[in-house]
Amino acid sequence: MGVDTFFEGKVILVTGGAGSIGSTLVKNLLKLGPEAIRILDNNETGLFDLEQDLQADRIRTFVGDVRDKERLLRAFEGVDIIFHAAALKHVPLCEYNPFDAVKTNVIGTQNVIDAALDREVRKIILISTDKAVDPVNVMGATKLLAERLMISANNYKGNRDTAFSCVRFGNVLNTRGSVIPLFKKQISSGGPITLTDPEMTRFMMSIPKAIDLVLKAAEMATGGEIFILKMPVLRMDDLAEATIKTWASTYGYNTNQILIKTIGKRPGEKLYEALMTEEEAENAYDNEEMFIVLPQQDKMNGRNTCMLPSTFEKARVMAYTSSHAALLGKEEIKVLLQRSSYD
Repeated sequence: MGVDTFFEGKVILVTGGAGSIGSTLVKNLLKLGPEAIRILDNNETGLFDLEQDLQADRIRTFVGDVRDKERLLRAFEGVDIIFHAAALKHVPLCEYNPFDAVKTNVIGTQNVIDAALDREVRKIILISTDKAVDPVNVMGATKLLAERLMISANNYKGNRDTAFSCVRFGNVLNTRGSVIPLFKKQISSGGPITLTDPEMTRFMMSIPKAIDLVLKAAEMATGGEIFILKMPVLRMDDLAEATIKTWASTYGYNTNQILIKTIGKRPGEKLYEALMTEEEAENAYDNEEMFIVLPQQDKMNGRNTCMLPSTFEKARVMAYTSSHAALLGKEEIKVLLQRSSYD
């Protein structure tokens, strides 16, 4: 069918739809001919601003929280596809507010699953993070459990024709609260840029790449898959230097005027991140742009790889981590930053 036609005539709901990923997803979905898009968020001002920005008669804004199951049951009536993007995502905040991280990321995800089953929604796609892989912090642990709940919900649905799948991101450039807006703000004030650890490496992707993966995952999903975009890796000190070179002059500074200050890792931060464990790679297939991790039980119950597009082959069995990946050079990072500024 293809992404261009898959969403035509469908009713779609996006939780966390006023956020950076959610709002961009809504804007892209509007181009694909849906009957209606429902945007659910607990950020009233964010919903209002998005509504004013879009000025589209096919959107409906719902003030609500994924912690409130009754609200979800009403919001999910007649919905075909749900993109579940609502989450607490900041690692240090989740470390200091663990009970609330559980309420939103875990119980909120279970509420989405239960309400989707009761309303017989056709597809649910969870937006997850590489921090769910071998987690060492509260946020990553809650997102890992959210992934497990979403994948295992396929065994809980009975005879309902509902598919639950996940999309796992790395760091997304220029999203709200991410490192690039912070660096730019620090540069605009004359510096210094604060860096937690110069040796730290991260997977990075642009917002359009992230949205493209989400849309393709929704079209391809049959239930139980984790979709992971292949993305470049960079060192944080290289990113800081490239950010200075890209934007210092914009704010009236020479590049040598903006200093970089190392402040140490924040609570819950890893030095490296992983996209996929070695155990997951045993059930993974890939093509040039993404991995698809199939659920373990597929080996036993016979849902096999013939359901995958012909471009996918068995992935190498290894852990995919930022510590062993080829790194982008500083000039390559500058190009990535310049492109992302137009996203």
